[in-house]
Amino acid sequence: MCGICGEIRYMTGKAETATVERMSEVLAPRGPDAAACFSQDGVAFGHRRLKIIDLSEKAAQPMIDSDLSLVIVYNGAIYNYRDLRAELEGKGYKFFSDGDTEVVLKAYHAWGERCVHKLSGMFAFGISNLETKRVFLARDRLGIKPLYYSEIPSGLRFASSLPALLAAGEVDTEIDPVALHHYMTFHAVVPAPHTILKGVRKLPPATTMTIEPDGTKRLKTYWELSFQADAEEANYSFDEWKCLLGSALRLSVHRRLVADVPVGVLLSGGVDSSLVVGLLAESGQDDLNTFSIGFETVGGEVGSEFPYSDVVAERFGTRHHKIEVESSRALSSLGECVAAMSEPMVSHDCIGFYLLSEEVSRHVKVVESGQGADEVLAGYDWYPPLMQSDRAVDDYASVFFDREHSEFVEAINPRFVNGDSSRTFVEDHFSNIKAARTIDKALHLDTTVMLVDDPVKRVDNMTMAFGLEARVPFLDHELVELCARIPPRHKVSNGGKYVLKQFARSVIPEEVIDRPKGYFPVPALKYLRGEYLEFVRDVLHQPSAQSRELFNPAYVAALMEQPDAHITPLKGSKLWQVALLESWFQTHGI
Repeated sequence: MCGICGEIRYMTGKAETATVERMSEVLAPRGPDAAACFSQDGVAFGHRRLKIIDLSEKAAQPMIDSDLSLVIVYNGAIYNYRDLRAELEGKGYKFFSDGDTEVVLKAYHAWGERCVHKLSGMFAFGISNLETKRVFLARDRLGIKPLYYSEIPSGLRFASSLPALLAAGEVDTEIDPVALHHYMTFHAVVPAPHTILKGVRKLPPATTMTIEPDGTKRLKTYWELSFQADAEEANYSFDEWKCLLGSALRLSVHRRLVADVPVGVLLSGGVDSSLVVGLLAESGQDDLNTFSIGFETVGGEVGSEFPYSDVVAERFGTRHHKIEVESSRALSSLGECVAAMSEPMVSHDCIGFYLLSEEVSRHVKVVESGQGADEVLAGYDWYPPLMQSDRAVDDYASVFFDREHSEFVEAINPRFVNGDSSRTFVEDHFSNIKAARTIDKALHLDTTVMLVDDPVKRVDNMTMAFGLEARVPFLDHELVELCARIPPRHKVSNGGKYVLKQFARSVIPEEVIDRPKGYFPVPALKYLRGEYLEFVRDVLHQPSAQSRELFNPAYVAALMEQPDAHITPLKGSKLWQVALLESWFQTHGI
């Protein structure tokens, strides 16, 4: 896990090492163990290293293979790298390091753009051929690792975070009206390639970009998720699906132990993270570090799930760490949390993951997390109403969108209003995927888009703020493909994730499985009052906010007057949503 960046100049231009160094400096928290740059003619790469696999200097980056005339910067973890190395050695390749970086580099030399099909894991990387001057960028199938880029005169820059590109300069920081609509409507999910800024784009998941020396670009989607079971699977019983799911999850959890340092678990106390702990214990992992966080109760809403995480930690004898956070500490850390966001993220639990990651990083450098199970196995409460739906777009929007388009128009300065972008996006997505039923369309969208640009991005940004690598076994692409083919009735039944819960009964305590569904609660950001309300008021009254004129004053005034009365269908504060966006702009000097 690391931070990567680079500058590519077309034709006869020379890349600027100083610019890459500025980007690299912003990425320092992602890779606190080492830093280096490489420059030759029109290409300059920068890397910040977090040592996880092959801790020696042989695995340092940017990694150059002079015999192959290739240089790579890479962020991620390839869990099948040992198998790929053996395959490449069979083809005659010689290795000088013991990690996964060199495997990715040589895989590209052996298989070209198709190398990504061989990789099992999470990744974002850039490879330059020093002879042909061609550059190849790639991102993993589920978008677990980020890759942003910006066009510049006669060139392109890329980085693991948007703020790193801002540090390089020459970025158009005008607000993208399409992205703004997504942020305010699609629960702050801004699908690739858009970002909130016109001048920054992100490479979509499961996509490669090949850049020729003259600047010609070719984007290719190399993986698509299908919800169509084959003829044999159509006759599988529930127990057969449960068995397949259990086997796939065991394999996925085991794969993510590939590391030369200890691996811990973020234990919320829910089914998903508890199951990860149980499967690790089942496989013989002892002395396992687990971590939970909790906040004060506000407005009658409990801010922790410690009773459940305690049950799991006791059952499996983990070395458990409970982090109890007072509201004042969360408030004092909000500025740093916003600074760690590559894009504005409205979810209340960002601050929870930020503070949790700070504590966890003192003990381990790698953790497994239960993120993604709710999306791939239908754990949210908006899925059951979609089972019988024949109005896919309308019904999805009614349960997931934060506000109607008419309210968006009421909230935003007219100069930023440019059509109902979020509804159009959902319509287009639903019409272009391999899924016939509304429930499958919703699960496809949530797995390949919402998950990428909300929970997964949140975990990446907050953990990497402290040089902590988070691995997500529920997002193993083979497991995700299997989950997509499981009939939706087996997923949605009995409150969601039914087939997973039935498998879990053989692994973890039933009181964790049968509990009411929880989430990562931070009540103080839902029910804004006291110092939190003053924080919001201060943000929205800053001169930069006034001069930006993004929100209509009457709309903001109505939110400020009764914050608790303006809650989204997904139980978020509309006032916090507005304030967070403005705070992000101010924090990043926009």
